[in-house]
Amino acid sequence: MAVPAEPVLFQLCDLAGRARGTGFLADDLGTLVTTHEAVDGLSRLVLRAPGGAGEIAETAAITPLPGRDLALVATSGLGAGPLVVATERPPGSTVLVWFDRWLPANVTGLADVTYTATDRFHTIEGALELDLPPQVTDQLRLNPRATGAPVLDAATGAVVGVLAGAVHTPYRASGFALPLRPSAGSPPDPQHAPLARLLARNDATVPGWGRDLNLAGALHLTGATVATATAALTAPGRRRPRPDVERELHDFGESDASVLALVGDPGTGRSTELAAWAARRAGGSTPRPTIWLRGADLRADDSGVRAALARSLAEAGRVAGSL
Repeated sequence: MAVPAEPVLFQLCDLAGRARGTGFLADDLGTLVTTHEAVDGLSRLVLRAPGGAGEIAETAAITPLPGRDLALVATSGLGAGPLVVATERPPGSTVLVWFDRWLPANVTGLADVTYTATDRFHTIEGALELDLPPQVTDQLRLNPRATGAPVLDAATGAVVGVLAGAVHTPYRASGFALPLRPSAGSPPDPQHAPLARLLARNDATVPGWGRDLNLAGALHLTGATVATATAALTAPGRRRPRPDVERELHDFGESDASVLALVGDPGTGRSTELAAWAARRAGGSTPRPTIWLRGADLRADDSGVRAALARSLAEAGRVAGSL
């Protein structure tokens, strides 16, 4: 089975060069995700990229999350792009599992598993149970080459979970993936805070599409509609400063109001002001999803503005897919 986009995986070793696990990048800061079992008992890690380059991660760079059998490692980026973290996947989903090569598998259900760390046992709820050939399942147990590898959605390539080697149930010794996103209704978990920050950065900086559409993906799609439609209206020299209008538009954007009316005679700059505001919303340090629609974008058989929005985003998606 083909992989949607070949992800870059990193090998984790101890200072003596012994393999400890695999990891992948998950945000624009270069945060690497792996299992806790890959870093358990180590104060320093050697991270190796596929081409042979690498770096040493000191203790301060490692955030252990033993209660989830996960660990986060701050890196300098390692010259690779981060992977999208998928939304929750139900049993029956088809995934790809890394074990020297990509193997197809199905998520057969969710299980509460026990992680055996060096200090104590940890119960982890909602692990993904994978349907793999028995010989593969047996070889995954405590395998330093496989633990920490991403489990990918077979259709989109988004990360569904993290392959674990040191977790088990009373009826099964291995073949589980650790979810990164908590299940709906899960109780608060103090160890989720570092992971929650990572997921927020993933959503905001790594574009996801389709069922994994996130903030970064939405900004990419909507930003394309704004840039194309407002380019002429925001050209240098076209707009003269109107601080009072700009202030009102800013206040509206920060309020809970859902409708604002900008009135004026034809030629007084209403479209230009709206275009400049849309460009400001879509850009800057904290961009927000913004779509530019005109009356001409509506069709007679549209049941509402939603139909025009769908067409605009679909066209932006086609353009993005062709880049």
